[in-house]
Amino acid sequence: MPISLASLSLVDSPVALEEGRKILERDDYVCRYCGLDGRASFENALIMRVDFVVPRAHKGKKNPSNLVACCTPCNTIKGTRVYASFEEAKSHVLARREELRQAWQQKTARPKAKAAGA
Repeated sequence: MPISLASLSLVDSPVALEEGRKILERDDYVCRYCGLDGRASFENALIMRVDFVVPRAHKGKKNPSNLVACCTPCNTIKGTRVYASFEEAKSHVLARREELRQAWQQKTARPKAKAAGA
């Protein structure tokens, strides 16, 4: 069993390939946080992962009730924080995604073209 460098405690090992495939199939390859369909495109399939609802770093168990299909962006946003429930985690992830989307839109917005002949 590996050691978590953050807490210097033993943590459960990551999910094996076959275990992960079973979780993804159970959740129909759809991110349980944002709803991204992993079967909609090859690019979507590449970013699908299995997430520990209670993170391994916080002694989350490697059992199906603690594992969900998750896209990489949602998994990154959720991080290793512990939430009171899956719904609270989902709410946090969706709110943070929206904040990031708005910040990105502001930074990438192009100035409106001046009216012709003005």
